[in-house]
Amino acid sequence: MKEILVLHTGGTISMQADANGKVAPNQVNPMTQVGLDIDNINLTVIDFLNLPSPHIIPKHMLALYHKIKEIGDNYDGIVITHGTDTLEETAYFLDTMEVPDIPIVVTGAMRSSNEIGSDGIYNYLTAIKVASHDKSKGKGVLVVMNDEIHAAKYVTKTHTTNVSTFQTPTHGPLGVIMKNDILFFKTAEPRVRFDLQTVSGTVPIIKAYAGMGDGSILSLLNPDSIQGLVIEALGAGNIPPLAAPEVQRLIALGIPVALVSRCFNGIAEPVYAYQGGGAMLRDVGVMFVKELNAPKARLKLLIALNAGLNGQDLKDYIEG
Repeated sequence: MKEILVLHTGGTISMQADANGKVAPNQVNPMTQVGLDIDNINLTVIDFLNLPSPHIIPKHMLALYHKIKEIGDNYDGIVITHGTDTLEETAYFLDTMEVPDIPIVVTGAMRSSNEIGSDGIYNYLTAIKVASHDKSKGKGVLVVMNDEIHAAKYVTKTHTTNVSTFQTPTHGPLGVIMKNDILFFKTAEPRVRFDLQTVSGTVPIIKAYAGMGDGSILSLLNPDSIQGLVIEALGAGNIPPLAAPEVQRLIALGIPVALVSRCFNGIAEPVYAYQGGGAMLRDVGVMFVKELNAPKARLKLLIALNAGLNGQDLKDYIEG
């Protein structure tokens, strides 16, 4: 008998649509009323939060980690239900923490629990299937949606309403759910893990655009009110020339700046040596984040700063 812990946190999977089609949380999470009789699996269900995922902040993610660390060793696997808007961020946060060495699966739904074609219960069931499977151990935190298994590090929401919204650019999914089994195509990467007790600080994200200059939001940032910055740069990792001095100003004031590409696929790298080009930015101290999108790069930098990393250690972790 496999013991599986379920932690509900809210989101569309736990909401219902009213007669006018407006979707909102209930006082009672309907997912806690779902009874699943699955052979050889015993579920322990905790209604941990009941929040729309845009309301989730890093402190909620940290609280979820602490709950998992507190009781996770008593179980063979964990399933977390979560709203899809920030699901990938919570999954990535947990993937960087010192969670127990058991399968941890995050899932959600694109349609509320009483809509026609609701995908919530099916995703919930398949997430339990993955969390209880021996093949899932050692793969890191997983995201299971629409019969696909994705790595928390790389998965992202790609569509506003489609049930197949979660995709992994460049890499593709880690595996798939079959009728009577699960199949993994890939193994997980080694990862650095942290045991944070608190998380605080402000790390904004700024997206580069054509014509971005010295009157942009970069010049308005108060270095006393931020602890770091993530730039979603053009192409392989470039910004317009008039924005480059503002980045240099922030770095000179001790603000760590990390960079990702705004492209859906590919890897940010310092190639171009012109003003604002990636090579120039790297020379002045910008850190290039490989393969993460901006929200996850923000969490990576925030976690590293809260873990006390600085100097070369910070650079090695951010660029690793």
